[in-house]
Amino acid sequence: QMLEDPDELAVLEEIQQELIFQEQSVIEEYERSLQFDEECLNAMLDGLDASDKVICPVCRRNNLTVRNNLVFCQCGLYIRTQGMTEEKLRSLLENTVTEHSQRCFHNPEFTVTSGMEEEASLLMSCPVSLNVGFLE
Repeated sequence: QMLEDPDELAVLEEIQQELIFQEQSVIEEYERSLQFDEECLNAMLDGLDASDKVICPVCRRNNLTVRNNLVFCQCGLYIRTQGMTEEKLRSLLENTVTEHSQRCFHNPEFTVTSGMEEEASLLMSCPVSLNVGFLE
C-alpha cells in the first residue's frame, strides 16, 4: 500500500534524515576514536625511540646532550665532564635517585652549582631528609 498522505511522507522523510544523521554521527565518533588511538600509539612509539635519552633532572622537560666532555640542556644546564657518556650519566642518576629513595619517600631536587674557581657541578638535594650529594 502506498502512502499518499503528505503528512505521513514528511514524517517518514524526517525519520529517514534523523537515521542518516545518527549514522553519520556514529561514523564520525568512530573515526575520532581511531585517530585518538593512532595518536596514542605514535606517542608510545616516540617514547620508545627516545628511551635511550636522559631527561634533564633540573628542568625535567628536555633531554640532556652528552658530547665532547660536556653535558648540557636547553634549560641552561652546562657542565664540563671527563669521559662521560649518556649511559654512564643515566646509570649515575638512576643509582643516586634509587639510593635516595631507599631512605626517603620525597623526590630529590637537582641544581647546578659552581664555586669561585670550581667548574659547574650537578647537585642533588632533598629539603626533607637534608641529604646532599654531588654527582661525579
